[in-house]
Amino acid sequence: MNAARKKAAETMENTDLVIEVVDARLPAASCNPMVDELRLFRQRPCLKILNKTDLADPAATAAWVAYFNAQEGVTAYAMTTKKPGDVARIPELAKSLAPHRGVPTKPLRIMIMGIPNVGKSTLMNALLKKRVAKVGDEPAVTKMQQKLYLDKNTILVDTPGMLWPKIAIPSDGLMLAASHAIGSNALIEEEVAVFLAEELLKRYPDLLAARYGTKVDEVDAIGVVEGIAAKRGFRIKGGDYDFEKASHTLLLDYRSGILGRISLETPDTRAALLAQHAAEMAEKAAKAAEIAAEKARNAARGKRGT
Repeated sequence: MNAARKKAAETMENTDLVIEVVDARLPAASCNPMVDELRLFRQRPCLKILNKTDLADPAATAAWVAYFNAQEGVTAYAMTTKKPGDVARIPELAKSLAPHRGVPTKPLRIMIMGIPNVGKSTLMNALLKKRVAKVGDEPAVTKMQQKLYLDKNTILVDTPGMLWPKIAIPSDGLMLAASHAIGSNALIEEEVAVFLAEELLKRYPDLLAARYGTKVDEVDAIGVVEGIAAKRGFRIKGGDYDFEKASHTLLLDYRSGILGRISLETPDTRAALLAQHAAEMAEKAAKAAEIAAEKARNAARGKRGT
C-alpha cells in the first residue's frame, strides 16, 4: 500500500482529472482519504463514480449524489458497469471537467483510483471494450499501475486498489468487510455478519423477513444469523447451528444483491456517525489530559517532598 501510494503521488503530478470509484452502498466509507489528500494537493478535479448502483438503495444513492455534487471540484455520477449506456457517458463527463485538455497537443490524462473491489478494473474493461485489466471477486486483484489509451486524445491510468493505514471508525471497517473490500483472510465473517444483521434490522427489516422469514420484532442480530441457519438446515456435529455457514450465506446474499437493494449509510447517518466519533475522541483526549495533569501534580509533590 505504501509503494502504491508513493507511485500514485508521482503520477498525480501529470494527471488532469481523477476518477474515484466508490461503492454506492457505502459511498463515504469506501472513499479513501488519501485520494482527496493527493488530488487536493495538486488541485485536480474529481469525477466520483458511485458504482454498483444496481445493488444500492436508489433513494440513498440520490442523496449521496447531491451530497458529493455540493463539494467543490467534485462531480458525482451514479452508475453500474452492467449497463453499457452508463459507461458510455463517462468520457463526456470527464472531458467536461477538463475542457482545456483532450486535443492532440494536450491529451486528457485521467487517473482511476479507489479502494479494492469497487469495480475499477471492470470499469476499465468496459470503457475500453476489451479485457485489459484483470478482474476477480477477491480484493486487490490489480497489482500495479497501467497506462492505456481510451482514444487518441485520452489516456487512462489504472491504479491498484488502496486502503488507508488505519481505519479510524470501527463500523467503517465492518462495512468494508461486509461489502468485500477487505479480503476474507483479514476478517472474522461471523463478526461481520452480526454487524450486517444489526444494520439490516434497523434499515431493511422487510428484506430480512422476505428472504429468510425472520420475525424481525422478536430477534436481535445474532438471532437473525441463527434463524438463517435454522431455515437452511445448517447444523454442525452435535446439532448446534452452523453459525459460520449461516454468516457466510448472509454476506453472500448481501454482496450479490439477492437480499435486495441495500445501502449501509446515508449522508444523514454519516453525519451522525462522524459527530459521535468526534465526541468520543474529545472524551478520550480530555481523559488523557486529566491523567497527564495528575501525573504532573504528583511529580511536583514528589519534588517538594524531596
